[in-house]
Amino acid sequence: MSLPEKVPKRPGYDVTLAQIYRRALHLFPDMEIVYRTKKGVDRYQFTDAAERMEKLASALASIGVGKLDRVATLDWNTHWHYEAYFAVPMMGAVLHPVNIRLAPAEIAYVMSQAEDKVVITNADFLRLVEMVAPKVPSLEAVIVVDTDSLPEKVAGLPAYHYEDFIRERGGSYEWPEVDEDQPAAMGYTSGTTGLPKGAYHSHKAMVLHAMSGALHLATIARDFRLSSMNTILHIVPMFHVYSWGLPYIATLLGMKQVYPNKLEPEVLLKLIVEEKVDFTAGVPTILYMLLTHPESEKYDLSGVTYVNGGSALPRGLAELAAKRGMRVFVGYGMTETAPILTLAAPPAKLGVTIDSPEYFEYALRTGWPIPLIDLQVVDPEMKPVPKDGKTMGEIVVRGPWITPEYYKNPEKTEAAWRGGWFHTGDIAVWYEDGSIVIVDRDKDVIKSGGEWISSVRLEDAISRHPCVAQVAVIAAKHPKWQERPVAVIVPKPGCEDKVTTDEIRKFLMENFVEKGVIPKWWLPDKVVTVEDLPKTSVGKINKRALREKFSNILLESEG
Repeated sequence: MSLPEKVPKRPGYDVTLAQIYRRALHLFPDMEIVYRTKKGVDRYQFTDAAERMEKLASALASIGVGKLDRVATLDWNTHWHYEAYFAVPMMGAVLHPVNIRLAPAEIAYVMSQAEDKVVITNADFLRLVEMVAPKVPSLEAVIVVDTDSLPEKVAGLPAYHYEDFIRERGGSYEWPEVDEDQPAAMGYTSGTTGLPKGAYHSHKAMVLHAMSGALHLATIARDFRLSSMNTILHIVPMFHVYSWGLPYIATLLGMKQVYPNKLEPEVLLKLIVEEKVDFTAGVPTILYMLLTHPESEKYDLSGVTYVNGGSALPRGLAELAAKRGMRVFVGYGMTETAPILTLAAPPAKLGVTIDSPEYFEYALRTGWPIPLIDLQVVDPEMKPVPKDGKTMGEIVVRGPWITPEYYKNPEKTEAAWRGGWFHTGDIAVWYEDGSIVIVDRDKDVIKSGGEWISSVRLEDAISRHPCVAQVAVIAAKHPKWQERPVAVIVPKPGCEDKVTTDEIRKFLMENFVEKGVIPKWWLPDKVVTVEDLPKTSVGKINKRALREKFSNILLESEG
Protein backbone atom coordinates (compact mmCIF):
# COMPACT_ATOMS: atom_id res chain seq x y z
CA MET A 1 0.00 0.00 0.00
CA SER A 2 1.46 3.34 -1.03
CA LEU A 3 1.50 6.45 1.12
CA PRO A 4 -1.02 9.19 0.28
CA GLU A 5 0.26 12.20 -1.62
CA LYS A 6 -1.06 14.42 1.18
CA VAL A 7 -1.14 13.40 4.83
CA PRO A 8 -4.83 13.41 5.79
CA LYS A 9 -5.82 15.90 8.49
CA ARG A 10 -7.91 14.39 11.25
CA PRO A 11 -10.71 16.59 12.60
CA GLY A 12 -10.46 17.93 16.12
CA TYR A 13 -7.02 19.52 16.12
CA ASP A 14 -5.86 22.54 14.17
CA VAL A 15 -3.00 24.93 14.76
CA THR A 16 -4.94 27.94 16.02
CA LEU A 17 -4.51 30.72 18.56
CA ALA A 18 -6.48 28.55 20.95
CA GLN A 19 -3.37 26.39 21.27
CA ILE A 20 -1.43 29.34 22.74
CA TYR A 21 -4.38 30.09 25.04
CA ARG A 22 -4.66 26.48 26.24
CA ARG A 23 -0.91 26.17 26.76
CA ALA A 24 -0.94 29.27 28.95
CA LEU A 25 -3.89 27.98 30.97
CA HIS A 26 -2.13 24.65 31.51
CA LEU A 27 1.45 25.79 32.14
CA PHE A 28 1.16 29.45 33.20
CA PRO A 29 -2.24 29.90 34.88
CA ASP A 30 -0.71 32.36 37.36
CA MET A 31 1.00 34.44 34.65
CA GLU A 32 0.68 38.01 35.92
CA ILE A 33 -0.89 40.65 33.72
CA VAL A 34 -0.50 44.22 34.92
CA TYR A 35 -2.68 46.89 33.37
CA ARG A 36 -3.31 50.59 33.74
CA THR A 37 -6.67 52.29 33.37
CA LYS A 38 -7.89 55.82 34.04
CA LYS A 39 -8.34 54.74 37.66
CA GLY A 40 -4.80 53.49 38.14
CA VAL A 41 -2.70 50.31 37.94
CA ASP A 42 -4.25 46.89 38.60
CA ARG A 43 -3.37 43.28 37.86
CA TYR A 44 -4.82 39.82 37.39
CA GLN A 45 -3.64 36.33 36.47
CA PHE A 46 -4.05 34.60 33.13
CA THR A 47 -6.86 32.43 34.55
CA ASP A 48 -8.81 35.66 35.19
CA ALA A 49 -8.05 36.91 31.69
CA ALA A 50 -9.15 33.57 30.20
CA GLU A 51 -12.47 33.71 32.04
CA ARG A 52 -13.06 37.23 30.73
CA MET A 53 -12.09 36.17 27.20
CA GLU A 54 -14.72 33.44 27.41
CA LYS A 55 -17.32 35.93 28.61
CA LEU A 56 -16.41 38.38 25.85
CA ALA A 57 -16.87 35.70 23.19
CA SER A 58 -20.20 34.67 24.70
CA ALA A 59 -21.39 38.29 24.82
CA LEU A 60 -20.30 38.97 21.23
CA ALA A 61 -22.14 35.85 20.08
CA SER A 62 -25.29 37.12 21.85
CA ILE A 63 -25.38 40.18 19.57
CA GLY A 64 -24.86 38.15 16.42
CA VAL A 65 -21.09 37.99 15.93
CA GLY A 66 -20.29 34.74 14.18
CA LYS A 67 -17.81 33.02 11.92
CA LEU A 68 -15.62 35.42 9.89
CA ASP A 69 -17.45 38.52 11.15
CA ARG A 70 -14.99 41.35 11.56
CA VAL A 71 -14.62 42.94 15.01
CA ALA A 72 -12.73 46.23 14.92
CA THR A 73 -10.80 47.67 17.84
CA LEU A 74 -9.94 51.32 18.48
CA ASP A 75 -7.95 51.16 21.67
CA TRP A 76 -4.64 51.81 23.40
CA ASN A 77 -2.45 49.10 24.94
CA THR A 78 -4.96 47.82 27.47
CA HIS A 79 -6.01 44.52 29.03
CA TRP A 80 -9.32 44.91 27.23
CA HIS A 81 -7.43 44.93 23.95
CA TYR A 82 -5.48 41.87 25.07
CA GLU A 83 -8.72 40.00 25.81
CA ALA A 84 -10.04 40.81 22.34
CA TYR A 85 -6.77 39.64 20.76
CA PHE A 86 -7.66 36.10 21.84
CA ALA A 87 -11.46 36.01 22.22
CA VAL A 88 -12.36 37.36 18.78
CA PRO A 89 -10.30 34.98 16.61
CA MET A 90 -10.84 31.97 18.91
CA MET A 91 -14.62 32.28 18.50
CA GLY A 92 -14.12 32.15 14.73
CA ALA A 93 -14.51 35.87 14.07
CA VAL A 94 -11.74 38.10 12.68
CA LEU A 95 -9.87 40.67 14.76
CA HIS A 96 -9.34 44.02 13.04
CA PRO A 97 -7.18 46.44 15.05
CA VAL A 98 -7.66 49.86 13.45
CA ASN A 99 -4.72 52.26 13.34
CA ILE A 100 -5.97 55.31 15.23
CA ARG A 101 -3.25 57.43 13.61
CA LEU A 102 -4.92 57.23 10.22
CA ALA A 103 -7.03 60.20 9.15
CA PRO A 104 -10.76 59.85 9.96
CA ALA A 105 -11.55 59.47 6.26
CA GLU A 106 -9.05 56.59 6.03
CA ILE A 107 -10.44 54.95 9.16
CA ALA A 108 -13.93 55.10 7.68
CA TYR A 109 -12.55 53.60 4.48
CA VAL A 110 -10.76 50.66 6.11
CA MET A 111 -13.66 49.85 8.43
CA SER A 112 -16.08 49.99 5.52
CA GLN A 113 -13.91 47.88 3.24
CA ALA A 114 -13.33 45.34 6.00
CA GLU A 115 -17.11 45.35 6.65
CA ASP A 116 -16.62 45.57 10.40
CA LYS A 117 -19.71 44.41 12.28
CA VAL A 118 -18.79 45.55 15.79
CA VAL A 119 -16.22 47.99 17.14
CA ILE A 120 -14.64 47.78 20.59
CA THR A 121 -13.46 51.31 21.31
CA ASN A 122 -11.74 53.19 24.07
CA ALA A 123 -13.84 56.07 25.43
CA ASP A 124 -11.10 58.39 24.14
CA PHE A 125 -12.23 57.63 20.58
CA LEU A 126 -15.99 58.01 20.93
CA ARG A 127 -15.95 61.27 18.97
CA LEU A 128 -13.99 59.53 16.22
CA VAL A 129 -16.55 56.70 16.15
CA GLU A 130 -19.33 59.30 15.86
CA MET A 131 -17.54 60.68 12.79
CA VAL A 132 -16.82 57.43 10.96
CA ALA A 133 -19.73 55.14 11.93
CA PRO A 134 -22.23 56.72 9.49
CA LYS A 135 -19.79 55.83 6.69
CA VAL A 136 -19.53 52.17 7.75
CA PRO A 137 -22.87 50.58 6.76
CA SER A 138 -21.89 47.15 8.09
CA LEU A 139 -21.40 48.42 11.66
CA GLU A 140 -24.08 47.23 14.09
CA ALA A 141 -22.81 47.89 17.62
CA VAL A 142 -20.29 49.84 19.68
CA ILE A 143 -18.62 48.46 22.83
CA VAL A 144 -16.80 51.00 25.00
CA VAL A 145 -13.92 50.44 27.43
CA ASP A 146 -12.36 52.63 30.15
CA THR A 147 -15.42 54.73 30.91
CA ASP A 148 -17.83 55.24 33.82
CA SER A 149 -20.82 56.36 31.79
CA LEU A 150 -22.20 55.77 28.33
CA PRO A 151 -25.19 56.89 26.23
CA GLU A 152 -27.61 54.23 25.01
CA LYS A 153 -26.52 54.84 21.45
CA VAL A 154 -23.39 56.06 19.70
CA ALA A 155 -23.85 57.37 16.15
CA GLY A 156 -27.32 55.80 16.24
CA LEU A 157 -25.94 52.35 17.05
CA PRO A 158 -26.51 50.31 20.23
CA ALA A 159 -23.72 51.06 22.69
CA TYR A 160 -22.50 48.75 25.45
CA HIS A 161 -20.23 49.35 28.42
CA TYR A 162 -17.60 46.59 28.15
CA GLU A 163 -17.77 45.50 31.79
CA ASP A 164 -21.60 45.47 31.81
CA PHE A 165 -21.52 43.73 28.44
CA ILE A 166 -19.45 40.76 29.59
CA ARG A 167 -21.15 40.60 33.00
CA GLU A 168 -24.73 40.68 31.72
CA ARG A 169 -24.34 38.87 28.40
CA GLY A 170 -21.22 36.80 28.96
CA GLY A 171 -21.32 33.30 30.35
CA SER A 172 -19.66 29.95 29.88
CA TYR A 173 -18.59 29.51 26.28
CA GLU A 174 -17.35 26.47 24.44
CA TRP A 175 -14.68 27.48 21.97
CA PRO A 176 -15.61 26.14 18.53
CA GLU A 177 -13.30 24.10 16.33
CA VAL A 178 -11.71 26.59 13.95
CA ASP A 179 -9.84 25.61 10.81
CA GLU A 180 -6.18 26.59 11.02
CA ASP A 181 -6.36 28.17 7.57
CA GLN A 182 -9.27 30.42 8.53
CA PRO A 183 -8.46 34.15 8.80
CA ALA A 184 -7.77 35.17 12.40
CA ALA A 185 -6.90 38.85 12.04
CA MET A 186 -6.46 41.63 9.53
CA GLY A 187 -4.79 45.00 9.39
CA TYR A 188 -4.25 47.82 6.94
CA THR A 189 -1.13 49.51 5.66
CA SER A 190 -0.72 53.20 6.36
CA GLY A 191 -1.73 54.29 2.88
CA THR A 192 1.67 55.62 1.85
CA THR A 193 1.00 55.54 -1.89
CA GLY A 194 -2.78 55.78 -1.92
CA LEU A 195 -5.56 54.35 0.19
CA PRO A 196 -4.57 51.83 2.88
CA LYS A 197 -4.39 48.21 1.73
CA GLY A 198 -5.82 45.34 3.74
CA ALA A 199 -3.76 42.29 4.72
CA TYR A 200 -5.10 39.27 6.57
CA HIS A 201 -3.49 36.31 8.31
CA SER A 202 -4.68 32.84 9.22
CA HIS A 203 -4.64 31.19 12.63
CA LYS A 204 -1.78 28.94 11.57
CA ALA A 205 0.16 31.95 10.27
CA MET A 206 -0.27 33.83 13.55
CA VAL A 207 0.77 30.83 15.65
CA LEU A 208 3.82 30.06 13.51
CA HIS A 209 4.80 33.73 13.65
CA ALA A 210 4.60 33.70 17.45
CA MET A 211 6.49 30.41 17.71
CA SER A 212 9.25 31.52 15.35
CA GLY A 213 9.61 34.90 17.05
CA ALA A 214 9.76 33.23 20.46
CA LEU A 215 12.26 30.65 19.23
CA HIS A 216 14.52 33.29 17.71
CA LEU A 217 14.39 35.56 20.75
CA ALA A 218 14.95 32.66 23.13
CA THR A 219 17.87 31.05 21.33
CA ILE A 220 19.72 33.20 18.80
CA ALA A 221 21.73 35.62 20.98
CA ARG A 222 24.05 34.78 23.84
CA ASP A 223 23.27 37.84 26.00
CA PHE A 224 19.66 37.08 26.89
CA ARG A 225 17.15 34.28 26.76
CA LEU A 226 13.45 35.10 26.95
CA SER A 227 11.33 32.82 29.15
CA SER A 228 8.58 32.85 31.76
CA MET A 229 11.10 34.56 34.06
CA ASN A 230 11.01 37.77 32.00
CA THR A 231 8.66 40.75 32.15
CA ILE A 232 7.54 42.55 29.00
CA LEU A 233 6.21 46.10 28.79
CA HIS A 234 3.95 46.39 25.75
CA ILE A 235 5.03 49.65 24.09
CA VAL A 236 4.35 48.72 20.46
CA PRO A 237 0.81 50.04 19.81
CA MET A 238 -1.73 47.22 19.77
CA PHE A 239 -3.47 49.01 16.89
CA HIS A 240 -0.32 48.59 14.80
CA VAL A 241 0.36 45.20 13.16
CA TYR A 242 -0.85 43.14 16.15
CA SER A 243 1.68 44.89 18.42
CA TRP A 244 4.34 43.05 16.38
CA GLY A 245 2.84 39.76 17.64
CA LEU A 246 4.32 40.36 21.08
CA PRO A 247 1.12 39.69 23.10
CA TYR A 248 1.00 36.21 21.51
CA ILE A 249 4.76 35.63 21.91
CA ALA A 250 4.65 36.71 25.57
CA THR A 251 1.66 34.47 26.30
CA LEU A 252 3.32 31.53 24.56
CA LEU A 253 6.40 31.99 26.75
CA GLY A 254 4.45 32.68 29.94
CA MET A 255 6.03 36.10 30.50
CA LYS A 256 4.68 38.62 32.96
CA GLN A 257 2.98 41.27 30.82
CA VAL A 258 2.49 44.98 31.48
CA TYR A 259 -0.11 46.97 29.52
CA PRO A 260 0.45 50.74 30.03
CA ASN A 261 -2.66 52.11 28.25
CA LYS A 262 -1.44 55.36 26.63
CA LEU A 263 2.26 55.60 25.90
CA GLU A 264 3.23 58.41 28.28
CA PRO A 265 7.03 58.51 28.90
CA GLU A 266 6.93 59.10 32.65
CA VAL A 267 4.33 56.36 33.12
CA LEU A 268 6.46 53.96 31.07
CA LEU A 269 9.54 54.79 33.13
CA LYS A 270 7.67 54.18 36.38
CA LEU A 271 6.27 50.87 35.15
CA ILE A 272 9.72 49.71 34.02
CA VAL A 273 11.10 50.21 37.51
CA GLU A 274 8.06 49.26 39.61
CA GLU A 275 7.24 46.09 37.64
CA LYS A 276 10.88 45.12 37.04
CA VAL A 277 10.50 45.16 33.26
CA ASP A 278 13.45 43.65 31.40
CA PHE A 279 12.11 43.45 27.83
CA THR A 280 10.24 45.81 25.56
CA ALA A 281 10.10 46.98 21.95
CA GLY A 282 9.12 50.06 20.03
CA VAL A 283 10.09 52.76 17.57
CA PRO A 284 13.18 54.99 18.03
CA THR A 285 10.99 57.94 19.08
CA ILE A 286 9.77 56.14 22.21
CA LEU A 287 13.31 55.14 23.13
CA TYR A 288 14.38 58.76 22.65
CA MET A 289 11.59 59.93 24.94
CA LEU A 290 12.49 57.39 27.61
CA LEU A 291 16.13 58.48 27.60
CA THR A 292 15.63 62.24 27.39
CA HIS A 293 12.56 62.78 29.58
CA PRO A 294 13.38 65.38 32.28
CA GLU A 295 12.88 62.74 34.99
CA SER A 296 14.59 59.90 33.13
CA GLU A 297 17.79 59.86 35.18
CA LYS A 298 15.76 59.00 38.28
CA TYR A 299 14.89 55.59 36.82
CA ASP A 300 17.20 52.61 36.55
CA LEU A 301 16.98 51.24 33.00
CA SER A 302 19.90 48.84 33.29
CA GLY A 303 19.17 45.32 32.13
CA VAL A 304 16.27 46.35 29.88
CA THR A 305 16.38 44.93 26.35
CA TYR A 306 14.77 47.21 23.74
CA VAL A 307 14.01 45.85 20.28
CA ASN A 308 13.86 48.76 17.85
CA GLY A 309 11.55 48.67 14.84
CA GLY A 310 9.57 50.95 12.56
CA SER A 311 12.58 52.91 11.32
CA ALA A 312 16.35 52.88 11.54
CA LEU A 313 17.90 53.27 14.98
CA PRO A 314 20.51 56.08 15.03
CA ARG A 315 23.87 54.97 16.42
CA GLY A 316 23.97 57.91 18.83
CA LEU A 317 20.64 56.93 20.35
CA ALA A 318 21.73 53.29 20.67
CA GLU A 319 24.93 54.39 22.42
CA LEU A 320 22.96 56.64 24.77
CA ALA A 321 20.77 53.67 25.69
CA ALA A 322 23.86 51.51 26.25
CA LYS A 323 25.25 54.12 28.67
CA ARG A 324 22.10 53.63 30.73
CA GLY A 325 22.69 49.87 30.78
CA MET A 326 20.09 48.99 28.13
CA ARG A 327 20.61 46.36 25.45
CA VAL A 328 19.25 47.38 22.05
CA PHE A 329 18.99 45.76 18.66
CA VAL A 330 16.88 46.18 15.53
CA GLY A 331 13.91 44.30 14.10
CA TYR A 332 12.18 44.61 10.72
CA GLY A 333 8.80 43.74 9.31
CA MET A 334 5.68 45.01 7.56
CA THR A 335 1.91 44.96 7.97
CA GLU A 336 1.78 42.38 5.18
CA THR A 337 4.16 40.08 7.06
CA ALA A 338 2.36 40.03 10.44
CA PRO A 339 5.06 41.60 10.86
CA ILE A 340 8.43 40.15 11.96
CA LEU A 341 10.87 39.17 9.22
CA THR A 342 14.28 39.81 10.76
CA LEU A 343 15.92 40.51 14.13
CA ALA A 344 19.42 41.86 14.62
CA ALA A 345 20.39 40.19 17.89
CA PRO A 346 23.88 39.00 16.89
CA PRO A 347 23.90 35.18 16.63
CA ALA A 348 25.99 33.46 19.29
CA LYS A 349 28.21 31.87 16.63
CA LEU A 350 29.64 35.30 15.77
CA GLY A 351 31.08 35.62 19.26
CA VAL A 352 29.73 39.18 19.54
CA THR A 353 28.48 40.28 22.96
CA ILE A 354 27.02 43.57 24.13
CA ASP A 355 30.48 44.44 25.46
CA SER A 356 32.19 43.80 22.12
CA PRO A 357 33.52 46.90 20.29
CA GLU A 358 31.75 45.74 17.13
CA TYR A 359 28.38 45.08 18.83
CA PHE A 360 26.52 47.98 17.19
CA GLU A 361 27.90 47.05 13.78
CA TYR A 362 25.69 43.97 14.00
CA ALA A 363 22.87 45.04 16.34
CA LEU A 364 21.98 48.06 14.19
CA ARG A 365 21.70 46.07 10.98
CA THR A 366 18.22 45.23 9.73
CA GLY A 367 18.94 41.72 10.95
CA TRP A 368 18.81 38.00 10.27
CA PRO A 369 15.63 36.25 9.06
CA ILE A 370 13.73 34.52 11.85
CA PRO A 371 12.93 30.79 11.46
CA LEU A 372 10.69 29.81 8.49
CA ILE A 373 11.30 33.09 6.62
CA ASP A 374 12.92 32.73 3.20
CA LEU A 375 14.50 36.09 2.31
CA GLN A 376 16.59 37.25 -0.61
CA VAL A 377 18.01 40.51 -1.90
CA VAL A 378 17.52 40.54 -5.68
CA ASP A 379 18.12 42.63 -8.77
CA PRO A 380 15.30 43.65 -11.18
CA GLU A 381 15.62 40.24 -12.94
CA MET A 382 15.00 38.48 -9.60
CA LYS A 383 18.59 37.24 -9.40
CA PRO A 384 20.17 37.37 -5.91
CA VAL A 385 22.77 40.13 -5.65
CA PRO A 386 26.23 39.34 -4.24
CA LYS A 387 26.45 39.08 -0.45
CA ASP A 388 29.15 41.72 -0.34
CA GLY A 389 27.51 44.36 1.84
CA LYS A 390 27.66 46.78 -1.10
CA THR A 391 25.47 45.63 -3.98
CA MET A 392 21.92 46.88 -3.55
CA GLY A 393 18.74 45.01 -4.41
CA GLU A 394 15.12 44.67 -3.34
CA ILE A 395 14.16 42.53 -0.36
CA VAL A 396 11.77 39.75 -1.40
CA VAL A 397 10.36 37.22 1.05
CA ARG A 398 8.35 34.04 1.39
CA GLY A 399 7.00 32.54 4.57
CA PRO A 400 3.93 31.06 6.26
CA TRP A 401 2.73 34.38 7.68
CA ILE A 402 3.00 36.57 4.59
CA THR A 403 -0.45 37.77 3.57
CA PRO A 404 -1.64 35.88 0.47
CA GLU A 405 -3.20 38.98 -1.05
CA TYR A 406 -4.36 42.53 -0.51
CA TYR A 407 -8.01 42.31 0.49
CA LYS A 408 -10.30 43.21 -2.43
CA ASN A 409 -7.32 44.57 -4.38
CA PRO A 410 -6.18 42.13 -7.09
CA GLU A 411 -4.15 44.77 -8.95
CA LYS A 412 -1.95 45.58 -5.93
CA THR A 413 -1.73 41.87 -5.11
CA GLU A 414 -0.38 41.04 -8.55
CA ALA A 415 2.16 43.86 -8.30
CA ALA A 416 3.38 42.74 -4.87
CA TRP A 417 3.51 38.99 -5.56
CA ARG A 418 5.79 38.57 -8.55
CA GLY A 419 7.77 35.46 -9.35
CA GLY A 420 6.37 33.65 -6.33
CA TRP A 421 7.90 36.13 -3.86
CA PHE A 422 6.44 39.04 -1.93
CA HIS A 423 8.19 42.26 -2.93
CA THR A 424 8.73 44.53 0.06
CA GLY A 425 9.80 47.62 -1.87
CA ASP A 426 12.74 48.05 0.51
CA ILE A 427 16.23 48.32 -0.94
CA ALA A 428 19.02 46.58 0.95
CA VAL A 429 22.45 45.00 0.87
CA TRP A 430 23.25 41.64 2.43
CA TYR A 431 26.25 39.89 3.90
CA GLU A 432 27.82 36.44 3.89
CA ASP A 433 26.61 35.91 7.45
CA GLY A 434 23.00 36.11 6.21
CA SER A 435 22.15 39.54 7.63
CA ILE A 436 20.73 42.46 5.66
CA VAL A 437 20.81 46.25 5.93
CA ILE A 438 18.11 48.43 4.39
CA VAL A 439 19.75 51.37 2.62
CA ASP A 440 16.89 53.06 0.77
CA ARG A 441 13.22 52.83 -0.16
CA ASP A 442 11.78 52.53 -3.58
CA LYS A 443 8.91 54.83 -2.65
CA ASP A 444 9.44 58.29 -1.28
CA VAL A 445 7.63 57.81 1.99
CA ILE A 446 8.44 59.60 5.23
CA LYS A 447 8.69 57.66 8.47
CA SER A 448 7.94 59.85 11.45
CA GLY A 449 8.07 58.24 14.87
CA GLY A 450 7.59 54.81 13.30
CA GLU A 451 4.48 55.82 11.31
CA TRP A 452 4.31 56.48 7.57
CA ILE A 453 3.49 59.75 5.83
CA SER A 454 2.68 59.69 2.12
CA SER A 455 4.67 62.36 0.31
CA VAL A 456 2.47 61.90 -2.77
CA ARG A 457 -0.76 62.58 -0.90
CA LEU A 458 0.73 65.54 0.94
CA GLU A 459 1.99 66.97 -2.35
CA ASP A 460 -1.47 66.61 -3.82
CA ALA A 461 -2.98 68.60 -0.96
CA ILE A 462 -0.35 71.35 -1.02
CA SER A 463 -0.59 71.68 -4.80
CA ARG A 464 -4.16 72.89 -4.39
CA HIS A 465 -3.01 76.11 -2.74
CA PRO A 466 -3.59 78.96 -5.23
CA CYS A 467 0.00 80.18 -4.93
CA VAL A 468 1.75 76.84 -5.49
CA ALA A 469 3.14 76.08 -8.94
CA GLN A 470 5.11 72.94 -8.10
CA VAL A 471 5.76 71.02 -4.91
CA ALA A 472 7.85 68.09 -3.72
CA VAL A 473 7.63 66.73 -0.19
CA ILE A 474 10.74 65.04 1.17
CA ALA A 475 11.92 63.53 4.44
CA ALA A 476 14.24 65.67 6.53
CA LYS A 477 16.13 64.39 9.56
CA HIS A 478 14.63 65.26 12.92
CA PRO A 479 16.28 64.89 16.35
CA LYS A 480 13.14 63.44 17.98
CA TRP A 481 10.93 61.92 15.28
CA GLN A 482 13.75 60.61 13.04
CA GLU A 483 12.06 62.08 9.95
CA ARG A 484 9.60 64.90 9.35
CA PRO A 485 8.14 66.26 6.09
CA VAL A 486 9.57 69.35 4.42
CA ALA A 487 7.74 70.89 1.45
CA VAL A 488 9.92 72.29 -1.33
CA ILE A 489 7.72 74.67 -3.36
CA VAL A 490 8.03 76.67 -6.56
CA PRO A 491 5.64 79.64 -6.03
CA LYS A 492 3.50 81.05 -8.80
CA PRO A 493 4.64 84.46 -10.12
CA GLY A 494 3.74 87.23 -7.72
CA CYS A 495 3.24 84.80 -4.82
CA GLU A 496 6.80 84.55 -3.56
CA ASP A 497 6.06 86.20 -0.22
CA LYS A 498 2.81 84.28 0.32
CA VAL A 499 4.19 80.74 0.35
CA THR A 500 5.35 80.47 3.94
CA THR A 501 5.39 77.60 6.43
CA ASP A 502 2.59 79.17 8.47
CA GLU A 503 0.44 79.84 5.39
CA ILE A 504 0.78 76.31 3.98
CA ARG A 505 0.09 74.70 7.37
CA LYS A 506 -2.99 76.93 7.83
CA PHE A 507 -4.24 76.02 4.36
CA LEU A 508 -3.82 72.29 5.04
CA MET A 509 -5.50 72.57 8.45
CA GLU A 510 -8.59 74.31 7.09
CA ASN A 511 -8.98 72.30 3.89
CA PHE A 512 -7.72 68.83 4.74
CA VAL A 513 -7.10 68.19 8.44
CA GLU A 514 -10.37 69.62 9.73
CA LYS A 515 -12.23 67.69 7.02
CA GLY A 516 -10.59 64.43 8.06
CA VAL A 517 -8.67 63.93 4.82
CA ILE A 518 -5.20 63.87 6.37
CA PRO A 519 -4.12 63.75 10.03
CA LYS A 520 -2.67 66.82 11.72
CA TRP A 521 0.69 65.19 12.41
CA TRP A 522 1.29 64.98 8.65
CA LEU A 523 1.65 68.78 8.35
CA PRO A 524 5.11 69.76 7.06
CA ASP A 525 7.51 71.16 9.63
CA LYS A 526 8.98 73.59 7.14
CA VAL A 527 8.34 75.08 3.72
CA VAL A 528 11.27 75.97 1.44
CA THR A 529 10.78 78.00 -1.72
CA VAL A 530 12.95 77.48 -4.81
CA GLU A 531 12.93 78.79 -8.37
CA ASP A 532 12.82 75.33 -9.93
CA LEU A 533 12.72 71.67 -8.93
CA PRO A 534 15.47 69.34 -10.21
CA LYS A 535 14.33 66.74 -12.72
CA THR A 536 15.49 63.28 -13.70
CA SER A 537 16.33 62.27 -17.27
CA VAL A 538 12.71 61.29 -17.86
CA GLY A 539 11.33 64.55 -16.52
CA LYS A 540 10.34 63.38 -13.03
CA ILE A 541 11.14 65.47 -9.95
CA ASN A 542 14.46 64.28 -8.59
CA LYS A 543 13.69 63.80 -4.90
CA ARG A 544 17.05 62.25 -4.20
CA ALA A 545 18.73 65.51 -5.21
CA LEU A 546 16.33 67.43 -2.99
CA ARG A 547 17.03 65.15 -0.05
CA GLU A 548 20.76 65.62 -0.52
CA LYS A 549 20.27 69.38 -0.39
CA PHE A 550 17.65 69.71 2.34
CA SER A 551 17.83 66.54 4.48
CA ASN A 552 19.54 68.41 7.35
CA ILE A 553 17.48 71.59 7.21
CA LEU A 554 15.48 70.82 10.37
CA LEU A 555 18.61 69.91 12.30
CA GLU A 556 20.21 73.17 11.19
CA SER A 557 17.19 75.16 12.34
CA GLU A 558 17.32 73.35 15.71
CA GLY A 559 20.89 74.49 16.08
